[in-house]
Amino acid sequence: MMPEDDILLVLTTLPGMESAERLAADVIEARLAACVQILSPCRSLYRWQGKVEAATEIPLLIKTRASRYQALEAALCAGHPYEIPEILAFSARNGYAGYLDWVRAETADAVPEAAS
Repeated sequence: MMPEDDILLVLTTLPGMESAERLAADVIEARLAACVQILSPCRSLYRWQGKVEAATEIPLLIKTRASRYQALEAALCAGHPYEIPEILAFSARNGYAGYLDWVRAETADAVPEAAS
């Protein structure tokens, strides 16, 4: 079991830029992710219901904390147009401490008040 403040890199794909931007904005607004990178379209080949399919998809790289993963997964599934969305999470065991701290702060349940 990983500590709740561990950082995860979550990958998903969307069928178009509009759905990718909408879903990315939703998870950022809900503080389920600190950052979502919307990558260039890619061509995916896969087997679906016994046939080989091909599609152009938009990959998203989502940075979050382990403690926010379940809520993030639920939000991705709820806002995703695919019947079975690709959602893969990878532990970021190493990284620049300042960036990892920023991800933790941006995905906190409560936002600290700004100093006056």
